[in-house]
Amino acid sequence: MRPWRCRPVRAGARALLLAVLCCGLIAPVVAQESPDEEDAPRKLITPTKEELSPVAAKVDVAPVAQDEQIRRRLQTVLNATDWFTDPQVRVEEGVVFLNGQVESDELKQWAGDLARNTQDVVAVANRLEVPEPSVWDFRQASSGLSALWRDFIRAMPFVLFGLLILALSVGTALLAARVVRILLRHRIQTKLLQTVIARAAGGLVVLSGVYLILRVSGLTQLALTLVGGTGLIGLILGIAFRDITENFLSSIFLSIQQPFETGDLVEISGVTGYVQQLNMRTTILMTLDGNLAQIPNATVYKTIVSNFTTSPNRRMDFIVGIGYEDSIADAQVIARKVLADHPAVLKDPEPSVLADSLGSATVNLRLYFWLNGREHSWLKVRSSVIRLVKRAFQSHGVSMPDEARAASAPSSAASLASSDWMLGFSP
Repeated sequence: MRPWRCRPVRAGARALLLAVLCCGLIAPVVAQESPDEEDAPRKLITPTKEELSPVAAKVDVAPVAQDEQIRRRLQTVLNATDWFTDPQVRVEEGVVFLNGQVESDELKQWAGDLARNTQDVVAVANRLEVPEPSVWDFRQASSGLSALWRDFIRAMPFVLFGLLILALSVGTALLAARVVRILLRHRIQTKLLQTVIARAAGGLVVLSGVYLILRVSGLTQLALTLVGGTGLIGLILGIAFRDITENFLSSIFLSIQQPFETGDLVEISGVTGYVQQLNMRTTILMTLDGNLAQIPNATVYKTIVSNFTTSPNRRMDFIVGIGYEDSIADAQVIARKVLADHPAVLKDPEPSVLADSLGSATVNLRLYFWLNGREHSWLKVRSSVIRLVKRAFQSHGVSMPDEARAASAPSSAASLASSDWMLGFSP
């Protein structure tokens, strides 16, 4: 009967011991897994603001921490960091009093957060002092310079990459401009238009390289602003330099339309001369007197341009007067024969001699003839024809009186008669 009585006692003791062990093991786990909502986890922060971060979890000293245990734990942590000057920790009824000096407000905040996250701490009186920096304290300036130097070292790879991309962009732009100029050599005859298109292509390549550099450097917004503001900048420059922009655009339009070429004899705004150059701002003419005349391209584009070289044939005319006693038909025949025999005068279109007007002492004949302006000088041919017509009229007895002398002769005779009348009847 004795063994049957011992078995229930032993079983009850075992169950009681198991229950005590389970309670002892579960209680710390529950206490650790159920922190108060006010004591949220914080990261630890370092003096450089990157290393300082809130504390990861609450600092547990013991399941039930005493004031002295809390003080020793916090004092040990503050001394170990070596961030504080003479740190002193005092704990009374769960209230932590922090004294001493610290270099920055961030470290002061960090110490307060550390104390709040310590187990069984009721409140924190953070009395750490942050001393005011001296006027001659250059540590802040030194730290700023150090930060600039670190930023410069970090930016060196981007700077080298940007210089490489910029050099490649410039080289590619020069190559693109040369290729475009070669491709347009047989399609566009105007050198100015070729240069403008080639430079525009090169500028587009350089702009693409700058945009790539800004994107790689992380300045995406600046890159978009640069590309988007190009049109606005162009508009502002166009308004500020309206005359220069107008002449530049006129040069492009003149290069596209090609109303004249280099070497053509033209008349622009009353100036007659040979075209020497069409640049981005002006058109340069060599006048018949041998002077250089620069005409703004805007004026050339807006005014009437007479090109005497576009068509090789050019018509010339001049007037010659014969006496009233001479036959107009005979004079016309003589003049036509001179024009027909001249080697520079074209047979087609046919030259003509027409009665133009009746003067006070002469009948005026106008001679029309055509010549090839590319092969002959129209001034020399005109002079030669006038000389030959005069010689032919003189050899055939056709008079060419001077109207000025003929008009002055009657007035002289009248004045002479008036003088004789006055002499005859004077007392």
